[in-house]
Amino acid sequence: MRIGGRSLLIGTPQHRLSVVVILAFAALLAPDAARAQDVERSGKDVVDAVCLACHGTGAHGAPRIGDQRAWSKLASRGLTGLTQSALKGIRQMPPHGANMTLTDTEIRRGITYMVNQSGGHWTEPISRTAPPARRSGEQIVAARCIKCHQTGEGGAPRIGDRDAWIPRLRNGLAVLVRSAINGHGGMPARGGLANLNDAEMRDAIIYMINKDRVPETTETTPR
Repeated sequence: MRIGGRSLLIGTPQHRLSVVVILAFAALLAPDAARAQDVERSGKDVVDAVCLACHGTGAHGAPRIGDQRAWSKLASRGLTGLTQSALKGIRQMPPHGANMTLTDTEIRRGITYMVNQSGGHWTEPISRTAPPARRSGEQIVAARCIKCHQTGEGGAPRIGDRDAWIPRLRNGLAVLVRSAINGHGGMPARGGLANLNDAEMRDAIIYMINKDRVPETTETTPR
């Protein structure tokens, strides 16, 4: 390519070859970078990264997270109404919270998280455009739930401990699943996996209830 009769490729043939190799390597990496950006963030991730600067302190008149009176009034507008305001911007808040990389689903999750941290009981949305392949209850438990439910950390009912799970089932499995979807106690919504759908949550809970409890090991001093 020439501009004004001058070639844009300058330098030795070896230099030009190096430039071509670098550009080709960058092209190979580009799809990976794009895929990395496709990973959707949870509501907590969005709030921590974007919303907390104002909603954590009440700066610029933003309703503070935890202010039940303020968020109760906002929640009456519903998730659709609040999302439209966040997408377009309102008062001193710019569109998308000034982060145009946020997807609509991520913004909905951020709003839902703030509402729930302020007394609400909304269900954090999952992506409807690119749902992942359905995972088994065992896969989900091994990837996420086992962290707390294997040891009982934070009061979590242990895997296979039916004596601990049965009282939680007194209102039915559907109520228990909904509690896990919304988040309960120290457990975040959907166990912290934003793309975990309702059926997968149910499968994971059923697996933990029915799984044979792993007996605790005790060390003995050899005689």
